Amino acid sequence: MITIWPQYLDKDLTLKQGRKVSKDLAVKEPALNDIERALKRLGLKYTIDKERAYPGKWYEKSGRILVEWEGTKLELLKEVSLKIKEIRN
Repeated sequence: MITIWPQYLDKDLTLKQGRKVSKDLAVKEPALNDIERALKRLGLKYTIDKERAYPGKWYEKSGRILVEWEGTKLELLKEVSLKIKEIRN
């Protein structure tokens, strides 16, 4: 299981603040709904945990998604990010 926090894909965050993908792959203000839609289109199994807070922002419950994935975390994040961009356009 791989954990995806919305912060991993947020274009407005720096790498130190939690972004894990490059700026050109990142999206503006990704929400759990965006990530969920992307995962559905990619045909992946996942679980949503809305009451969780990203460790770097423990005071803000952004939620997280646990995804069943065989590859690396970065590969998954890139796929999800590209799919969100495709959905938004």
